Amino acid sequence: MGMLCAVSFNRYGRLFYFDPGDLRPQVGDRVLVPTDDGPEVAECVWAAQWVTEETEGFPRLVAMAGDDDLRRDELLRKRKAEAKVAAKKLIREHELPMKVVAVDHALDASGGQGARTTIYFTAPHRVDFRSLVRDLGATLHCRVELRQLSARDSARVQGGIGSCGRDLCCATFLNDFEPVTIRMAKDQDLPLNPLRISGACGRLMCCLKYEHPLYSSFQATAPPVGARVSTPDGDGRVVGHSVPRDAVIVRMDADGSRCSCSRASVCGSRQAYEERHG
Repeated sequence: MGMLCAVSFNRYGRLFYFDPGDLRPQVGDRVLVPTDDGPEVAECVWAAQWVTEETEGFPRLVAMAGDDDLRRDELLRKRKAEAKVAAKKLIREHELPMKVVAVDHALDASGGQGARTTIYFTAPHRVDFRSLVRDLGATLHCRVELRQLSARDSARVQGGIGSCGRDLCCATFLNDFEPVTIRMAKDQDLPLNPLRISGACGRLMCCLKYEHPLYSSFQATAPPVGARVSTPDGDGRVVGHSVPRDAVIVRMDADGSRCSCSRASVCGSRQAYEERHG
């Protein structure tokens, strides 16, 4: 058991969790967090509090941000904005099929190599940007790196609102992208319309994987559609499933009406039916 707090580098951006150590930041406080390029300023969006999980492996906050740190952070944001404008302008001049997604800037890169600007972009295919890098270096007067992002990584970096009305999972709490297949949508009886099951990145929604184990477990034990079952109200035939309610929809033989029965109330009858009829 230990203490954790959550910070974000951008408003409504992805959350990063840290061990506050001896610090007790409150919501809205600016703190210094460790990064590959040295301590950077982030905003506390979840005050330090006790949690039941093990916190030994979480990185620790460096300190509360001071005035000098805030001025440095403001300079970094200014450099990023300038680099983004310059990159967009030069991309148009070079007529390259690229879209700037985000810009990162380090005032003094690790190893004493000076300032460095990293520009993240998306493109429909591989792009020869060697001449663009030279022009960007001459314009920004620092070392420039260009990195192409996939559709999912682009959505993570840019953020946005999903069809559920909440911030994108990839931009808030997802650490790794797990494979999502069309089979998951079929198992959940979802319409196979790309507009209905695709996320902001244009790929299958990551949340299709969240409930898939529940549907797989349900289908492994529940009677399939078309099977005959016995319910507390009489015999009937399964015509549908209601996985969130852990129930099956049964059409009664007596009057043709439909009723919702819990899976537990019909599973025994299903097993007896399969043993009897093979």
